Amino acid sequence: MYEYKAVLYQEGMLGSLLLGQSKIDPLKFTEFLNKNAKDGWEVVTMEKDMRRMLLLWKREAYVVILKREAK
Repeated sequence: MYEYKAVLYQEGMLGSLLLGQSKIDPLKFTEFLNKNAKDGWEVVTMEKDMRRMLLLWKREAYVVILKREAK
């Protein structure tokens, strides 16, 4: 039996406010994935999303679905 969790991963608002758009930092995203992998989580699927912030700015985000053996 497995347990699942859905995580919304997105960068902070500062990049969006200063640059008009914020993209995911690949190094930070890799750290996030590796941290979850150490806890036994495996990525099942993920979806990229451009989220609006304060009507004018956009921020890149990922919805990540993870699974692991139930404890």
